[in-house]
Amino acid sequence: MDASDEREFAEYFGARRDAVRRTAFLMCGDWHRADDHAQATFVALHRHWRRIRGRDDERVLDAWVRRTLMRTVVDETRRPWRRERSAPEVPEPAAREQDAGDAVATRAALVTALRAVPPRQRAVLVLRFFDDLDVAAAAAALGCSEGTVKSQTAHGLAALRAALGNGIDDLRPAS
Repeated sequence: MDASDEREFAEYFGARRDAVRRTAFLMCGDWHRADDHAQATFVALHRHWRRIRGRDDERVLDAWVRRTLMRTVVDETRRPWRRERSAPEVPEPAAREQDAGDAVATRAALVTALRAVPPRQRAVLVLRFFDDLDVAAAAAALGCSEGTVKSQTAHGLAALRAALGNGIDDLRPAS
């Protein structure tokens, strides 16, 4: 890469790194693994920068990054040495301060519940509801049909409801 390509990549990286890292965290539920996934995504982007950047459309570039990130996260869950193992006893949760607020508790419960959703369904939920993509854009990012996105959304929301308990009735897919 020449100096102007490196400069353009550095600008794009600076503008998007936090959003990509946040999306990766929502996908995997662990900040350390989220950093690894974001790094792997940006390394792949740097490798293909000239080919992808040549299209001069930010939406294409963002879609490529989202798709690469989703593939990285989903592929990692398929590796046998990365699978989570159940513990014989569930540890007691750490005591929370009372003044932390309901928003923090709700967010923590949601992130914990997202970990219980299968990876592909979690990817669809994150793209649809956290990245605010429509069905067509989510299908393009994941490389699947719109029908698959719709069914994965329905199944993912059902799994999320089950993980959260029956108290959440307002999680409905937007049309």
